[in-house]
Amino acid sequence: MAINRRNLLRATGLGVGLGAVAAVTGCTPGAPQAEPPAVQVDWAALRQWLSGTLNLPSDSGYATAKMAHNPVFDARRPAAIAQCANASDVQACVDAAARARIPVAARSGGHSYAGYSTPDSGLVVDLSSMSGVRVHADGTATIGAGTRLMDVYNGLAQAGRCLPAGSCPTVGIAGLTLGGGLGVLAGKYGLTCDNLVSAAIVTADATVRTAAATAEPDLFWALRGGGGGNFGIVTEFTFQTVPAPQLAVFQLRFPAGCLTDVLGAWQRFTASAPDEFWSTLGMSAGSPPTCRINGCYVGSESDLTALVDKLVAATGTQPTGRYTLTKDYLSAMMYFGGCANYSVEQCRPNWTGGGQLGRESFIASSRILTKPLADPGRLTDLLTGREGMDILLDSLCGAPARIGAKDTAFPYRGGLATAQIYVGATTSEARAAVDEVRDRLGDLTGNTAFVNYIDPGLSGWASAYYGDNAARLRGVAKRYDPNAVFAFDQSAAKA
Repeated sequence: MAINRRNLLRATGLGVGLGAVAAVTGCTPGAPQAEPPAVQVDWAALRQWLSGTLNLPSDSGYATAKMAHNPVFDARRPAAIAQCANASDVQACVDAAARARIPVAARSGGHSYAGYSTPDSGLVVDLSSMSGVRVHADGTATIGAGTRLMDVYNGLAQAGRCLPAGSCPTVGIAGLTLGGGLGVLAGKYGLTCDNLVSAAIVTADATVRTAAATAEPDLFWALRGGGGGNFGIVTEFTFQTVPAPQLAVFQLRFPAGCLTDVLGAWQRFTASAPDEFWSTLGMSAGSPPTCRINGCYVGSESDLTALVDKLVAATGTQPTGRYTLTKDYLSAMMYFGGCANYSVEQCRPNWTGGGQLGRESFIASSRILTKPLADPGRLTDLLTGREGMDILLDSLCGAPARIGAKDTAFPYRGGLATAQIYVGATTSEARAAVDEVRDRLGDLTGNTAFVNYIDPGLSGWASAYYGDNAARLRGVAKRYDPNAVFAFDQSAAKA
């Protein structure tokens, strides 16, 4: 079903004031179009039309409304932030921005590593008010695009259901899903995008479309791993869910100086581990570097203990710290999100009111290990003698590998792990260090990267993020956004 924005505007008499895009609204996606002259956004008319709130630079709420998760982007000055209440609000924003030819960007949780959801002189379409979880009788769940993961997990848990997704509780479901969605239950249940049934999306012609396997199938393909901010603004998702499982979690800490042995063993163990077992190897720079392994198991703590014993034996190193714990689904998600000692209400951003979780200054990048590193010691060398840097390897094995590399836009099916390179600082020295390690790690992995850890300085980014899927993604963007309404520096239109 497609709900045409022009008809809505005609019915209300607001079309001219909002800058309805007559050249694109209601057209067949990809049809040749004459580009209309740019007009100024009538912010007063847009404010009057919206059910939600419009914040302009002169408004008292602007400074808070424009905040993203990372304070490094605080200097950005969007033209406006529209805190949308429904899909009609989103349609109005897309119309206005397209007619004025100003940047327009969706924001769910505000975690874009490059700050693409906070464009200078652009319109931020803030979806945070469009949140909520509705679980249906058939076990599917419809989730508003502005819902943060903590509320996704809580809403599903109340109905006894589960969706595999990320660990950071303040991340928005939209950006996570659109980039693929890797989390602690991926081995058993797949990536978040693998569980997507359909998505409601406002495309560049300001029309609401439903993308699913049987409706707009190319668009549906692109939304499963093609990256946030492309093709349109998703307003809600429908996912298949599974009954909430009993889980067990574990942590191992190893002494300094054994990273090479632990990494080698972790690679071998992960590649053959059962689907129920998922883990992440965290490596911290130093002289020498240190490491730890955290993980989750779908099943009993006793079965997990047996697997952890095998992993420890494979490393040939006695951990300095070890524990396992039994958790229910919600408790496990709060544990991995750093919220084990908080209530659900506290496990929210404190800059938007009520939560305990602060903002985070960092610089990050990524690579993908498509196979085990032949010489783990070379990664140890990258971290030796540095300070303040972590590399986190998150397993991609199990269920994600049993989907074809071209069946969704996410290309790294059968890969071993994502590698996130992270520094908790935003200085020029930190940026240079991340860039250096990214490039030197790329010598070991090839030109690979994870679009959910998007990096504006990554060369060859289209191939790195999308592999052989880049050309098809570019075609989908051209079809649904021929005038590049949603284009940004690393958008699919430029892949």
